Amino acid sequence: MPEYALVLVTAPSVEEAESLGRLLLDRRLVACANLVPGLTSLFWWEGKLDRAEEVLVLMKTRQELLPQVTQAVVEAHSYEVCEVIALPIVGGSEAYLRWIDESLRQDGCRA
Repeated sequence: MPEYALVLVTAPSVEEAESLGRLLLDRRLVACANLVPGLTSLFWWEGKLDRAEEVLVLMKTRQELLPQVTQAVVEAHSYEVCEVIALPIVGGSEAYLRWIDESLRQDGCRA
């Protein structure tokens, strides 16, 4: 299993997206959070097709921290059902992957 993961979270506003990113960064659960505004999402909700303008948050972490990342997002997010999807990082710059390790607490404890 790959050691690193890219976590995708959508938020209803730049403010909430930044708040979520900062929360996870402060807890040293992610090494980086990129905010991508201007996302239009189409999805099924409560039996009908819905649409929302959102902000995508891309976060880099280690796979072992995914349960804590997911719990923190679910607890802090304003959505009843929020998107928290992790994709494996199967490769990358050795220097960047090392930086991820250096940016995260080894034990995953909250700061």
